[in-house]
Amino acid sequence: MTVPIPAPAPVPGVPAAAPEPRDTAARITGLVRALRGHGLRIGPAETVDAAAVTEVLGLADREQLRAGLAAALLRSEAQRAVYDAAFDLYFPLGVGAPEAARSGLAAEGPDAGNSGVPQGSPRERPDELLRESLRERLAAALAADDRAAQTRLAGEAVAAFGRYGAGSSPGSDGWSAHQTLGRLAPETLLARVLAALREGPAPDAPGDVAGPLLADEIRRRIQGFRALVGTEARRRAAELRGTERIAERAVAPTVDRIDFLAAGRDQLAELRRTVQPLARKLATRLAARRRRAARGQIDLRRTLRRSLSTGGVPLRPAYRLRRPARPEIVLLCDISGSVAGFADFTMLLVQAMSDQFSKVRVFAFVNRTAEVTALLAASGRSSDPAVLARRILTEAKVMGHHGNSDYGSALGEFAEHHLAAVGPRTSVLVLGDARNNHRDPNVPALRLIAERARRVHWLNPEQPALWGTGDSAALAYAEAVEMHSCRNARRLTELIARLVPV
Repeated sequence: MTVPIPAPAPVPGVPAAAPEPRDTAARITGLVRALRGHGLRIGPAETVDAAAVTEVLGLADREQLRAGLAAALLRSEAQRAVYDAAFDLYFPLGVGAPEAARSGLAAEGPDAGNSGVPQGSPRERPDELLRESLRERLAAALAADDRAAQTRLAGEAVAAFGRYGAGSSPGSDGWSAHQTLGRLAPETLLARVLAALREGPAPDAPGDVAGPLLADEIRRRIQGFRALVGTEARRRAAELRGTERIAERAVAPTVDRIDFLAAGRDQLAELRRTVQPLARKLATRLAARRRRAARGQIDLRRTLRRSLSTGGVPLRPAYRLRRPARPEIVLLCDISGSVAGFADFTMLLVQAMSDQFSKVRVFAFVNRTAEVTALLAASGRSSDPAVLARRILTEAKVMGHHGNSDYGSALGEFAEHHLAAVGPRTSVLVLGDARNNHRDPNVPALRLIAERARRVHWLNPEQPALWGTGDSAALAYAEAVEMHSCRNARRLTELIARLVPV
């Protein structure tokens, strides 16, 4: 079944690649290990299926192989971004520098840049002419939506501008997509590409598309080129430092493993799309726990009576059935600053699975506490967390005379005005980083809430090493209630499934 991949011929002037497995089986197992390291659940059966797919499809068509292995290994579309990045490392498009870079791309600079290129100093001229040549060719490739040309240009750009640290201490050199894109600045080509399309549309260009839609299409192509540059930089870095190391450190994690506090706008938007699937999964898990909990202790009399039909052997034990009541949930959420995304996502998640609870009440605060249950219900289960946060900040009284977090004041106000929302069947989840701007943490108010509730859990999006540093009052609060590190959506799912009682 093993199909050997021939070793590439050495390229003059290019550093030798790190030792790599040369057979397909080793590449598949390496790919599976990398995906498992990023949290994808892939078992032996999927690995065997991937080997069978490779044997059937062969290695001639790389994109066909990519699709086939994805069908064998992945369980959801959300895993595709991690898979594609790892696949490009273990089944790279090429080895070493691109052909254009090896043949002396810098020699093309003067000829390609004679028209309208500013003439700088002799030291700057070749580099600037090379940059302008690449930008002109990239604009043409973007206008024509030529994916193959964009791939070649990504390789040339990384070879020309992506190397850093060459000649310094061992291990400090590599290839940088950020450095390459900073020099090439493809996002500034939007106007040039639009002008080219309007003057004379390329054969496959959407020349009849309205202006805003056309601009969005070009931005999408530019984003695709940026991804190609990232892929090329990772490939070149893997040749220097080893595929496994780059697969572990340079491949972005799945969206459910991205830290709430480090997530960007696009990542938060992707995370929003996971609310409903996560809610369904959690609801199923809680319902199964509730069914198991309905089976109480063994009913000895009924079990012995059943055993009469099996010769006195109790093959079918009987249980005393109980009817566990659905729990009540109270969320107390800090919606200020960087923790707002974490709180908004959690509010929507709990709202989406509200059928699993007898009652859900949500309170938000910055330095004052206000109930926002009605706002959350009115927004609907598919609401945008950013829109929800703006509505809460503008319509609910969550801020006093200043806009800084004050956990002590917020907890005190909740204990004074909203304590009736907490009862012996209530589980309280406090969401926030406990950074109190050096104000009084008011721990007695939190203790008062904990005394009335069935249980109180604090979900903190910061890592435990940061608790108690700076203006954090996390350690003080951790003495009163259980505090859990909850840095990403996967951890949040695990905690809600484990902490919420049945």
